[in-house]
Amino acid sequence: MKLQFIYRYIIFSICTIVYTSCMTKRTYEKTAQVNASLYRDVNLQDTANIALLPWQDFFGDKQLRNLIDTGLKNNLDLKIGLERISKARSLVSQSKAAFLPDLSLNGQVARSRMAFPQSFGFVDNATTYELGLKTSWEIDVWGKLKNSKKAIFFRLMQEESTHRAIQTQLIAEIADLYYQLLALDEQVDILNHTIATRQEEVIAMKRLQESSIVTGAAVAQSEAALLDAQNMLPSVYRQIRMRENALNVLLGISPRSVERSSFTVQPSFPSVDIGVPLQLLQNRPDVMAAEFEIASYFENINVARKAFYPTLTIQAASGFTNFGFSNWFTPSGFFANVGGGLLQPVFSKRLNKTRLELAKSDYREKVLDFQKILLLAGQEVSDALYSYQSASEQETKRQNQLEKLQEALGYTQKLLLYHSSTNYTDVLASRQALLSAQMQMSNERLLKYQSLIYLYRSLGGGWRDRD
Repeated sequence: MKLQFIYRYIIFSICTIVYTSCMTKRTYEKTAQVNASLYRDVNLQDTANIALLPWQDFFGDKQLRNLIDTGLKNNLDLKIGLERISKARSLVSQSKAAFLPDLSLNGQVARSRMAFPQSFGFVDNATTYELGLKTSWEIDVWGKLKNSKKAIFFRLMQEESTHRAIQTQLIAEIADLYYQLLALDEQVDILNHTIATRQEEVIAMKRLQESSIVTGAAVAQSEAALLDAQNMLPSVYRQIRMRENALNVLLGISPRSVERSSFTVQPSFPSVDIGVPLQLLQNRPDVMAAEFEIASYFENINVARKAFYPTLTIQAASGFTNFGFSNWFTPSGFFANVGGGLLQPVFSKRLNKTRLELAKSDYREKVLDFQKILLLAGQEVSDALYSYQSASEQETKRQNQLEKLQEALGYTQKLLLYHSSTNYTDVLASRQALLSAQMQMSNERLLKYQSLIYLYRSLGGGWRDRD
């Protein structure tokens, strides 16, 4: 009767464990909600998206592509990211091995001298030889090890996504510095042309002074204007040197000159298609990394929750032991044992409860971080898109302004020769306005390229490669 009760109790306990195990299974489900109006003043349904283009197809400049390729091979931040991925993969391998039993080999020789009562007067000294295997295996009844493995796996996915985010940022920074160099090169050309023109003008003013058409003041003004243009060149060259050095750091190489093309031979970019906000979840690596981090912290909650349940372990040992070396490996010296244990936490000074509360708080914090990252992503897309649109509009208007300034300069130069009401100050003002507009035109063209680059990055472009 007593034995029957024990059997029933064991069966009831097993059923309870199985039922509770099923009840404790909680799987992560994506809860991210992307607002369709995440992009300001944009409401598109077309899923065409420049972020889906490999960076080799987005950037048409061959020399820029060569620089990006060099950066992807040598950049130190990317190499550091690869080491972090390697560490995460090692942790994943370790988490998989956690399901296997521990196995250890134990060998020892011990010599002891016994007191008279213990030896019963027969043995004073004893030498014990022992060699055996010991194993211990934790049975993952509740899925705690499985949840821990999932948490570590999501960490690996997070590191891989973070590495992609570093790559997209790197490509954008390389392209940005490259186009800054092209803009500065264009400004050097503008200044050199201005200097050559003003040198000719100084000569012309001196001849006009000899003919009493202009005064010495006009000659001095022309010389001052020449010096002003010449004085602007060192500043531009200094900026070129600094941009080249910064670009070389990104490329992972020592400072040197950077081979590049020019603004005048730039191939056109693909059409600007931004897709829909929902695509940020699949395209932006930093958004994906945040999502994987949430999933990892969700699994940490499961691990913390299952720390309240008992741990079931099976232990076994086998080997040979004897008092004499010659009789060590004999049938009489063979030993073996096997056993099981169930450890149920009863009172742990609130440790498990605190761990669960902290895990839940960490999870909620990461959800809020994810929402913040989404908002920032929407802001970046909106800013880059508007910057591109406004820069394109500015470039068109600036081109019209340049044409009018060229026309005005021609009229002023003719009036200087044939009309006494015009003096060299008017010519100088026209030339200065033209130079300023040309420099502004270069900056606005640069802004348009920068806006395109950061629109591509903010949409998640740059981590895809050609197959």
